[in-house]
Amino acid sequence: MIKFHPSEQQLVLYAAGELSPAMLMMVGTHVDMCKQCQAQVQDIEEQMARKLFGENNFADYQANSLDSKTHDAMLAAIFASTAPVAEPSPPQPHDNLLYLEGKRFTLPATLARNSHRIGDWSRLPGKLWRASVDIGAEQSLNFIYMGEQSTVPEHTHKGNEATLVINGVFSDEQGDYKDGDFVLLDGAHKHSPHTTHEDCLTIAALDAPLHFTTGLSRLLNPFSSLFFK
Repeated sequence: MIKFHPSEQQLVLYAAGELSPAMLMMVGTHVDMCKQCQAQVQDIEEQMARKLFGENNFADYQANSLDSKTHDAMLAAIFASTAPVAEPSPPQPHDNLLYLEGKRFTLPATLARNSHRIGDWSRLPGKLWRASVDIGAEQSLNFIYMGEQSTVPEHTHKGNEATLVINGVFSDEQGDYKDGDFVLLDGAHKHSPHTTHEDCLTIAALDAPLHFTTGLSRLLNPFSSLFFK
């Protein structure tokens, strides 16, 4: 059961298409996985439509309400409005499977429709792997895979860090996070994510590098943007 959700404000901005590219993809993926938020987004969209079109034209809106193609077009327009950091790869057929080290993960619909944006996996210290998602914007979006018995050193955030669990379980000082859980942290929080007997695939959006706070891991701070862009 999903315990952690985007805020109502984030869902309103998602329905209006007013989130950043990274957060639009993050919240959209959570909505793919969460029936509760699907219903809430549908209600928000209906309220927006009633306000915009009035009751007389609401039936027409319902017949043409936002579907997956509309959200794809919304994402494409946002990506096109920002200067790309590299020549974009040509779109490839949708692939709802992600592979790593002999493991296979099923991607929710929003990520599957953007699978051509997923880069190669690179290995990080401590049983961690990262694959970037090309969103052509200042905010970064990465898949982070944590093997069993792995730990990310304690850190805080110079900006905001949004994390969504795609598959598996990770824990920190505040609790356990499972499939579909969405967590948003800022500089007021510090934590040390870790796994125990189960691995975990997450997707994370950062608008500034992590800042490690304990032990030798603090030596990584000048290079943290290289590991968690």
